[in-house]
Amino acid sequence: MDSQTIVAPMTPAGVSAVAAIRVSGSKVREVVRLLFGESVIKNLKPREAKLATARDYRTMVGDDRATALVIDSLLYIFFEGPNSYTGEDVLELYPHGNPIIVRELIQVIKSVDGVRLAEPGEYTRRAFLNGRMDLVQAESVADVIHSANRDELKNAHRLLGGALSKKVKTLTEQVMDISARLELDVDFSEEEADPDYATWGVKISAIRESVESILKSFKGKAAVSRLPLAVLYGAPNAGKSSLVNALLGEDRILVSNIPGTTRDFVEVRLFLDGGEIRLVDTAGIADKATDALDALSMEKSKEILAEADMKILVLDGSDERGASCYSENIKPDFVVISKSDLDASRQDGNLRISSKTGEGLVDLKRAMNATLFKKTENSEDLWITSEREKTCLEEALAGIDRALNLIRTNPAVELLAFEMQLVRRSLQSITGEISSEDVLQQIFAGFCIGK
Repeated sequence: MDSQTIVAPMTPAGVSAVAAIRVSGSKVREVVRLLFGESVIKNLKPREAKLATARDYRTMVGDDRATALVIDSLLYIFFEGPNSYTGEDVLELYPHGNPIIVRELIQVIKSVDGVRLAEPGEYTRRAFLNGRMDLVQAESVADVIHSANRDELKNAHRLLGGALSKKVKTLTEQVMDISARLELDVDFSEEEADPDYATWGVKISAIRESVESILKSFKGKAAVSRLPLAVLYGAPNAGKSSLVNALLGEDRILVSNIPGTTRDFVEVRLFLDGGEIRLVDTAGIADKATDALDALSMEKSKEILAEADMKILVLDGSDERGASCYSENIKPDFVVISKSDLDASRQDGNLRISSKTGEGLVDLKRAMNATLFKKTENSEDLWITSEREKTCLEEALAGIDRALNLIRTNPAVELLAFEMQLVRRSLQSITGEISSEDVLQQIFAGFCIGK
């Protein structure tokens, strides 16, 4: 592992109230000395937040430390290895979120000999190499950061907590036990009775069932991270754009009493209890198009409706023409009656909404959330999203099938022992007990610089 000390911001570029910078490696104490002075080093205590003034002591005149350029007044925390995220000495700095301050701090820190800017995912990679987490947990760090809904985030936290790692470790131990017994039979094949292949078959079949169960839980990241799509549609001037603004709590879309104000579909992001969704406001769908542009707008509305996970028909509570949208062969998931503050006579069991007063908005969000983020039957279920882990499990399953086939057709203990060794190596590759530099590079290259 690279012995150099690394530094990088942990927060995105831009202006913010507070930024965060992480330094990890053997030169952390020298960085502390350079930024805060010798007196801070003498009183440095792990896991204690301290307020101090960071200076660039390279700029001081003579021995007068007071002349050194002040960078910022900030909080810092020192974590002594191995009890840190990376397993090394770690310094975390929390300056004001001015990009100038962040840049100056990093430049001063990099001036220490042996300190360089971190590569993508290098902190987590060091955590793995130093035994702070296994490879499954390291991969799940990215899932925690990029989860798009609560279920995905919960699953990522379970993976980070070692739920899958424990399952794989148990299976690996079972395979190792069988391998050891098989290899013992090979070593003493002339002295012992014939192996009990029926017993091997039962044990290996049980392992196969567990591996297959984990493999079946695979969900591709593209499918899991895809944001659900909810589409509002209805007649022109039905109140769709006003409803979008009311759901967002801000005037994002142009609203007018003139029918046909929305000519193209407009997509926004809306946060529900279950996670973030894509919410689309479409151009009104009428019985007949008024012109070529109107016809094109309605066609675009129908195209986006074909992709929708949820179709919400918006009907003007005081205008029966909205019902014409039912005839467009577009079946809504549910119907909302808009402008309830203008007309209270319509009582047909549908959800009544007022974008002006807020009536029904909470119920609408609740209904959308229940449909788009359905609760799983078993809250303890977890799934894998890593193609690498999926490949390792497939290789293990193939090896198990070859072993079971040998038991049925040619029960040679040497061949069985060899196949089970391959199965064990495939399982160990999942958690990183066996890994190559190429695999590690591929995994961590997709991480952000500060993680």
